[in-house]
Amino acid sequence: MALVALLVLAVSLAWPASSQSLPVLVPVTKDPATSLYTLPFHYGANLVVDIAGPLVWSTCQPGRLPAKFPCTLPTCRLANAYPVPGCHEPGCEQDRRKDGTCTAYTYNPVTGVCASGSLDRTRIVANTTDGSNPVSQVNVRAVAACAPETLLASLPRGSTGVAGLAGSGLALPAQVASTQKVANKFLLCLPRGDYGNGVAIFGGGPLHIHGQSEIDWTQSLEYTPLVQRNENPAYSVLVKSIAMDNTRVSVPDSALATGGVVLSTMVPYTTLRRDVYRPFVDAFAKAVVAQSRHGWPVARAVKPVAPFELCYDSGTLVSGRGGYFVPGVTLTLDGGKNWTMFGGGSMLNVEPGTACLAFVEMKGVKAGDGRAPAVLIGGFQMENFLLEFDMEKKQLGFFRLPFYAPCGQFNFTRSA
Repeated sequence: MALVALLVLAVSLAWPASSQSLPVLVPVTKDPATSLYTLPFHYGANLVVDIAGPLVWSTCQPGRLPAKFPCTLPTCRLANAYPVPGCHEPGCEQDRRKDGTCTAYTYNPVTGVCASGSLDRTRIVANTTDGSNPVSQVNVRAVAACAPETLLASLPRGSTGVAGLAGSGLALPAQVASTQKVANKFLLCLPRGDYGNGVAIFGGGPLHIHGQSEIDWTQSLEYTPLVQRNENPAYSVLVKSIAMDNTRVSVPDSALATGGVVLSTMVPYTTLRRDVYRPFVDAFAKAVVAQSRHGWPVARAVKPVAPFELCYDSGTLVSGRGGYFVPGVTLTLDGGKNWTMFGGGSMLNVEPGTACLAFVEMKGVKAGDGRAPAVLIGGFQMENFLLEFDMEKKQLGFFRLPFYAPCGQFNFTRSA
């Protein structure tokens, strides 16, 4: 960690520090075609949000001469601190001599394709915020890797690259922290459907939702430690158990510990390794049946709709403004805190009259394989949750926003 701190400092010394101390605000948009999320970059282009990505990368303008980042610069070491399995070994041109130019290996997290490219200085046009409104425009200076246009395959239309938000020195949060003199943490609230834009605030809160301006929602956050696995910069948490309402799912503690539980914006729905998925789905189905024994309507199972396994006739489910009244899925986290997903975060309307449990089985991974996470918490389950990723305190804050104050109601219009 001392090495990372040194390298982050080296990046911050590349430019004079800004006197601006307000956090930096960007809207987050959900792409309906891919279910991925984007944030604005500059010149009308967008970057895909990857909370596990260690770098910022984009396609560079043809003919543009890249900035010179020698191999000996600490920034080069930082750009190659997290090699992607299956990609070429990172390196430099001209056999790493003093005049060699740093090469970074960019990675498409959807297709798994890698490409080499030089580092360049760039900027992200954003606004500072007081937690309620945009305050003033700011150019956030950053180091990004250049990538060929072929690396954009399967990313949302109009995007030009990826904004890595992981806990690494060249990810966007660390770069904003070093150049804008704000805390190395960020708030993230992913949007759902047509409820407007989500929010990312680099540097932390407060966060006030339009119409609820007297409430700072960051004061409602509960915290659990963030852990790092196998030198991977992705955000991982310790989950002690899973329950449906108050009934524990029969998943051994060792299964959840093997591979851990990782947060990912690159999978649309929470994905579970087979040894966790099978008892999870069975427990949910039994819990739905048990509801009918306590006076609830009998939920009628229907033919599944891929990629989901457990689907119901939505007309037989009781619903409210917060979603369907189905068994709550609770993750008991390290520190004793509970992350509970109610119907709005567990059930998805896939077609007229059909709602499915929005959890899927991890493909191509054997049960108990520790090389893969036990659970990947996907974007759908994080939507309208206020999340705070704090790299300084190594903790994750989380809070489910109420239906009357979704993050899509944040005011992105600058006050007069």
